Amino acid sequence: MPFPFDCISDFMFFETELAQSDVILIPGSSHPQLMERAAMLYHQGIAPCILPSGGATPHVETTEWEYLRNVGLSLGVPSESILKEDQATNTFENARLSLEVLQQQGIHPKRVVLACKNYHARRALLTYQFVFPKETVFYVSPVIDKTGTSKDNWFKEEEKIKFVMNELEKVGKYFRSAIHELGSNSLFG
Repeated sequence: MPFPFDCISDFMFFETELAQSDVILIPGSSHPQLMERAAMLYHQGIAPCILPSGGATPHVETTEWEYLRNVGLSLGVPSESILKEDQATNTFENARLSLEVLQQQGIHPKRVVLACKNYHARRALLTYQFVFPKETVFYVSPVIDKTGTSKDNWFKEEEKIKFVMNELEKVGKYFRSAIHELGSNSLFG
């Protein structure tokens, strides 16, 4: 019997097929699982570089970027393959500042992998699609983070419900003002 909130699970938790890409992007995080996934994909040859993004946060001693970089280095990713964005404080800034770093490096990505938390996948994808050029193709490679929240258990514990519902609310808050702008823009007309 389907669960009454399967539509939320299907919307929030998803992944896509992966293909050869120009870069693996990681929205800021203090969860090592994101860099673990990115490093695995890097070693599989999915992309030649990884760009973790994230500034200072109370969750790590330095910046999210440095924290994720150190995880990557410990997993054998060469330092020259880890690009740097250490100022972002939210997902929009992760996307915008990551695009700036790529452009400064002369990288104009046509295909991108997003390594993100599984319950953050929808907002991350929408945000990066909003910021990056419209022709950029995104592949989503989500992970179960250190909270253990998954499509199969998010509705069973109050803390996990909070994580998922906060993300769902942020999807609306992030894009409420942009929807009208995009709707009246010829890009989507």
